[in-house]
Amino acid sequence: MTKRIAIAALAALALAACGGSDSDPPSGPTLDTATAIGTYLDGKRWVMTGNDIPTYPNGYSEDVNYGAATQCYNRVTLSMAASTWTTVSALGTLTGAPNAGDTGDCDRTTVLATLPAFNSNAVLIENVAAGGACFDITVTYTGFAQEGRGKFSADGRTMTLELFFSGQATGHRCANGAVGASSVTLNGAAFTGNAQQVYRLQ
Repeated sequence: MTKRIAIAALAALALAACGGSDSDPPSGPTLDTATAIGTYLDGKRWVMTGNDIPTYPNGYSEDVNYGAATQCYNRVTLSMAASTWTTVSALGTLTGAPNAGDTGDCDRTTVLATLPAFNSNAVLIENVAAGGACFDITVTYTGFAQEGRGKFSADGRTMTLELFFSGQATGHRCANGAVGASSVTLNGAAFTGNAQQVYRLQ
């Protein structure tokens, strides 16, 4: 009897040390408003690399030579401070596409160049769903802007942004569907690619 009581006590102690039963919900940030998201992002750094890079960043194939606007990436880092987003992009190497308009192959593993950092002029987050499951976002930089919709994972450590260059897409907001929904029209044609940029908290 004494042995059984000791085992039961040890089991209870182990359960307490683990924080309770396996049915306890995971803890995560409360991201139900634009203000809450802005506060959560402040001071954090997010990185997109490897398979987290979409095949159609901003709606354009990573395998096509668009000149200075080529969308082949190795790594993108977003840093947030005081409502300003600082973006640093390391370009991948596009092979087999020497001329503008050519289609080749984006080698994400080989860095071609790292672009100078650039800062946002404004970040607008709107129409936030419960838990940050979807939100509309517009990021304005000098000379261009990106717009679309985003979402957070339940633990807040993964942020997915489905972005397009301003004025080129429709059907790309949360009112049109969840992130990744087949609701987007780009430059007048149905968009069937993957533009979901997946960023992980560092």
